Amino acid sequence: MQLGAGGGPSEDNVTGLLVRSTAINWSRGSVLAVDGGTHLAPIIRILEEHLPRAIRGRKSESGAAPDQPSRSRPSLPVNDELSPAISPCTTQSSGYITDLPEPRAGSPAPVDPTKAKLLLTSGPFANLAVPFDNARANAAYLIRDLISTWIITHPHLDHLSGFAINTASFTHTTRAKKLAALPSTIDAIKNHIFNDIIWPDLSDEDGGVGLVSYMRLVDGGNVALGDGEGRGYIEVVDGLTVKSWSISHGSCMKGPSHRVSSTSNSQDSFVQHPSSRRASRVATSPSSFRSHRGSQGNVESDNVCVYDSSAFFIRDEETGREVLIFGDVEPDVLSKYPRTARVWNDAAPKIAAGLLTGIFIECSYDDSQRDDLLFGHLAPKYLVAELQVLAEKVKLAKKSHAEETLRKRKRPSNGFGKPDPDAWKLRGRDLQQTRRRVTDSGLGTPSRMCEDPMVSESATLPLVMRRTSNDPGENPNTSSPLKELHRSSLDQKPLQGLQIIIIHIKDTLRDGPPVSETILAELQEHEEEAGLGCHFVISKSGESVWL
Repeated sequence: MQLGAGGGPSEDNVTGLLVRSTAINWSRGSVLAVDGGTHLAPIIRILEEHLPRAIRGRKSESGAAPDQPSRSRPSLPVNDELSPAISPCTTQSSGYITDLPEPRAGSPAPVDPTKAKLLLTSGPFANLAVPFDNARANAAYLIRDLISTWIITHPHLDHLSGFAINTASFTHTTRAKKLAALPSTIDAIKNHIFNDIIWPDLSDEDGGVGLVSYMRLVDGGNVALGDGEGRGYIEVVDGLTVKSWSISHGSCMKGPSHRVSSTSNSQDSFVQHPSSRRASRVATSPSSFRSHRGSQGNVESDNVCVYDSSAFFIRDEETGREVLIFGDVEPDVLSKYPRTARVWNDAAPKIAAGLLTGIFIECSYDDSQRDDLLFGHLAPKYLVAELQVLAEKVKLAKKSHAEETLRKRKRPSNGFGKPDPDAWKLRGRDLQQTRRRVTDSGLGTPSRMCEDPMVSESATLPLVMRRTSNDPGENPNTSSPLKELHRSSLDQKPLQGLQIIIIHIKDTLRDGPPVSETILAELQEHEEEAGLGCHFVISKSGESVWL
């Protein structure tokens, strides 16, 4: 749910989202807030719009109002073609639906049925029972009882100011609210927001009031947590787990002596973007990247200082589906410390497997904005360039998945009617090994340094299947199931079915059409030229996207 969709300068529509698992219904503490540039104000505004259509009375066991049919499951897009659909939780065609799990049986009701006065039937909060008659009281109920955790991408005010001001509503609760972020972001908030100067120290550390409890995330995920495809993820609310990656958000304005902290654990990386002949090469191993941990949320190395931001993979534990939400991010091709490719490494196998179907990412300016005035943000040409990097990684992941599927269908024989385990040497057996193969490909990854900075990406692709010396050979003119699988994969555009939801557009405050229309047109033009297959959606405050 989009509370704030813009990037300023209007303070009532800056970054803020709510995420929940539909498998759990509206249970206590089940809603996750992502960033808090704006928060309480849009919740009140949404409730004021939809409370007049609420139904008075108790909630039934099915979650529907008395004498009302249960919410029907929406129809899904056919043949991977995305088409606008009316969300079951909005009165406009504002959501694009790829899947909507059925509510999990036995999910607790968020309000005692004997106390529930109204059942919302429309808008992003549809099917939520609320205990009060007016929007402001119910908004306070949402913050105090349903929203338990905020994850913050970076400590800039347009992502944090609403959270800080809204802490006044955290009283009259029985447990502290969690603020989860990378350590550099938490250090910045501790030292420069909740410091008893800019704002009272409401945290539970260093003698604070105790309304907010810090939760420090690990860059790249904590491998000691989770299992299988959920390894590295940490639970932040009931039903949702998170893995975070640090990304770069532009160069510090006052140079490398201004701020001195680092959260990155990246290794050497080489980045070659399809849209540019320039290669960005950075050595960031512990031996060549001298960094210091401090309080400002930025990375400094010799003559390089960049702002830290974050990208969050949010996983529904019931279904295994994920959504990827970016904080502010600059294009790797312009960055002094490119790190976005690490996120694409992690995302590609999930997209290939159909587990990740939506990405929220900024596009602050249109293409007319000069590079030196992007200030660590994306324009359409650079966003599509990033998606081209992702598309190449998805191609590799799909190829690996196709080969693994074939291996499971039919194992090669050694001539005696028994499978020969040495006939083919396959690298990937599951999604984790597929991810490792994409990382090892050298396509803008931190795990492999290419010696020639101008070498083509195709030269760094791995040989996924290697023929052994006793293989009988294969007629290149003969069709095979493997060739058919590869041909089928090539026939489909690499990002077909992927929704790219655009956030953080900066309003120009000028006469004429809104800048969002220009940005969308430019994105669609670049995408058509690149042949990616993804679908762009401009987010708006108060809208829902079901993934």
